Amino acid sequence: AGKLSAVAVGKAKYSLICDADGGIIDDLISYRRADDRYLVVPNAGNATVVAAALRDRAAGFDVVVEDASAETSLIAVQGPAAQAILLELVPADQHALVTELKYYAAVEAGVAVNGSVQDLLIARTGYTGEDGFEIYIPNVDAPALWEALLAAGEEHGLIPAGLAARDSLRLEAGMPLYGNELSRHVNAYAAGLGPVVSLAKESDFVGKEALAAIKAAGVGSTVGQKLVGLKGTGRRAARAHYPVLQDGTLVGEVTSGQPSPTLGYPVAMAYVAVEHSAPGTVLDIDLRGKPERFEVVELPFYKRNK
Repeated sequence: AGKLSAVAVGKAKYSLICDADGGIIDDLISYRRADDRYLVVPNAGNATVVAAALRDRAAGFDVVVEDASAETSLIAVQGPAAQAILLELVPADQHALVTELKYYAAVEAGVAVNGSVQDLLIARTGYTGEDGFEIYIPNVDAPALWEALLAAGEEHGLIPAGLAARDSLRLEAGMPLYGNELSRHVNAYAAGLGPVVSLAKESDFVGKEALAAIKAAGVGSTVGQKLVGLKGTGRRAARAHYPVLQDGTLVGEVTSGQPSPTLGYPVAMAYVAVEHSAPGTVLDIDLRGKPERFEVVELPFYKRNK
């Protein structure tokens, strides 16, 4: 749904792949590797579905779609010390490739793995709201890179982080998760991702007509539901699928929620009726039969100091 032809070589763009009804098949990061070559990165659980959709849409065009998911690993190094840690493994004469790499850009640089320097794709991207890098590497060498990063990062306090830690970070950063905030039953405008959709581009794309109609109808702005942030005023946290109430009337549903380790209070994202979506609106979340007060706030909940 985005205009990838406008992306410069070496840069990346966040976009969506939609179905004919405007529903979201997945959210993607697409890297332009050359004038005629792109690397499209979906959520890992949707790789097969996205690859099939791209192959189907490529039919009749001079395009080859290759699914490299099964043989490729991605290791993310995130946080304030990410650059310093990565530089421990990059030859000194290539340090500038990393230090000068902008957000949402990617470059091939040498990385010390298994006793030799391999040229790997390094992207300044991530799913944590912090500065960091994502490194693409063949599966066979991924364990060695993992161990090398742990060793290089020991003096910087690097520790492995699992999905629960990543989920708390992306939630604090207001980043949607497919299967929670995003699905085929959700459109870009309700999800607050309208700016990602390029209806103005001349070329057609699957879902363009439906999305144009959805936007014209005011979905996410004047009608329907809208994704919002909710800040807890107490200590009890909401979880996905908990009902959101206004004076006892159902007005929405939580998509993600938990206590925020960074902020010290519960946070959640939810789809609520647009008339209850203004920042400052006070709503209740039904926490297993007990209402808990939450306030609508702007996303993200947390933004790092650059």
